[in-house]
Amino acid sequence: MLNIPFHLLLISQLSIFLLHLCLLLSSTVCAPIGICYGRVANNLPPPNDVVKILQSNGISYVRLFNADSAVLRSFSGTGIKLTIGVPNEILPFLASSPPSAAIDWLRSNVFDHIAADQVRYVAVGNEIFLKDSLFYAPHLVPAILSLHQALQTLGLADSIKLSSPQAASVLSSSYPPSSASFDPSLRFAMVPLLRFLAETGSPFMVNLYPYFSYINSKAGEVSLSYALFGSEPDRAVTVRDGAFEYSNVFDASVDALVYAMEKEGFGGVAVAVTETGWPTSGGPAAGPENAAAYNGNVVRRAVGDAGTPRRPGVGVEVYLFDLFDENGKQGEEFEKHFGIFGLDGVKAYGLNFS
Repeated sequence: MLNIPFHLLLISQLSIFLLHLCLLLSSTVCAPIGICYGRVANNLPPPNDVVKILQSNGISYVRLFNADSAVLRSFSGTGIKLTIGVPNEILPFLASSPPSAAIDWLRSNVFDHIAADQVRYVAVGNEIFLKDSLFYAPHLVPAILSLHQALQTLGLADSIKLSSPQAASVLSSSYPPSSASFDPSLRFAMVPLLRFLAETGSPFMVNLYPYFSYINSKAGEVSLSYALFGSEPDRAVTVRDGAFEYSNVFDASVDALVYAMEKEGFGGVAVAVTETGWPTSGGPAAGPENAAAYNGNVVRRAVGDAGTPRRPGVGVEVYLFDLFDENGKQGEEFEKHFGIFGLDGVKAYGLNFS
């Protein structure tokens, strides 16, 4: 168990109280629900057509994995709020260059193509703490600090938040949620990242896939019902953790991150799920019906600000993956089949975003 100074525990508890109070006072506004616009494919509709699909379905939040100028221009003036990714390979340059380089990068790659008021987040890197590729990890926080200083210079640091999406594997343990802690080998970069998020009011971003938990469950510890929010016949599946009961992987995974942050003294940092979804084919239990059940439950919980057992009533901002199937994705076949829409803009299954 970590030996956390008493004053940090007090700060953590106060931060949790303020987080709950803030969201209680703004409870009339549900947690944002967005979609990821992945582009690892050779058959996607033109960006202008994509924007029309988004608008016709009332989707107001979109995550882009890089700052493509043509895509950004297609969103300009639409009012759609964007999360814009900074590629991993850019981090060493941003980390080692003067702040003026970060300003130039933001201007030439982002603000020359879209107004700043449409940018919600800049997502710095993606899953750089994966154990098999830690090359970029030492550059993460310096790159974030450089971009933050650039946003301060541009007068945008209060309106555009910086964070970095991570895989759920940053936890060395997550079951039960209260036992969760960050992988000790990552603390050299994780703690400075958490400190920055706490100081700037930015969320911890995580890519969360209960589908992976289900198919990788060696002894069936994660049932299909537990992964699908109890949408299968075995609806009584729950996991008890102290005073809390968990009926699904999503809540348990979010709370595991909350517990891990609390143990580091950063319990007031919000969680934003920057990727989550369920495939429609290509793997076990992959299909439109299960995808509709999973994503539908995620949306309903966000709309209702359901929160989690550890943070009840605190809605979780979430981005569904993916807008379209991506035929260029590597790995297992199911990786190519997370699309919620067909290439013609027709939904692959029934799903409302409100």
